[in-house]
Amino acid sequence: MTTTPDDPVRPLRRALFNRYTVLAFIAGAAVAIGVGISARAAGMAACHHGSMLDGTHSAADVNAHVDHLLKHFYVEIDATDEQKAKIGPLVHQAVSDILPLHSQLRAAHTQAMQALTQATLDRNALESVRQQHIQLADQASKRLVQLIGDVGELLTPAQREAFAAHVEKMRAMPAT
Repeated sequence: MTTTPDDPVRPLRRALFNRYTVLAFIAGAAVAIGVGISARAAGMAACHHGSMLDGTHSAADVNAHVDHLLKHFYVEIDATDEQKAKIGPLVHQAVSDILPLHSQLRAAHTQAMQALTQATLDRNALESVRQQHIQLADQASKRLVQLIGDVGELLTPAQREAFAAHVEKMRAMPAT
């Protein structure tokens, strides 16, 4: 499609795809992917419902849930006892590191909704919340990649391949 400088499509496209819009989309996608990756990295495909993240569960509940899901992960990759002893603490630490970020994201979302519903729109407040979202998404993403790398180093190539195949199979399942 060829456009001229006077073409009204170009300014619309520029407005829709400016750098901030793209960054906000990437940040949102990173959060969504990060939650999915953390769930799958720990073998927690059943965690997609998010009930462990709703703030009503104790740390003991979350840890018990992680332990239950790790058992499935261990079976899926045929983990050795030595691997289990190393992977469990890594996953539990990552969950402990990531859960507070989820609470902070919820708080930032509340701030954004409050800023949006004021009589006078405060663009600075919205921008501040956007920056906070990006920072939190980046922190979560970095922590998840660290976990995936740490766990991946403990697995054999065949185990990593089995895990990747399982993740792809879970991705292909329809959401419930």
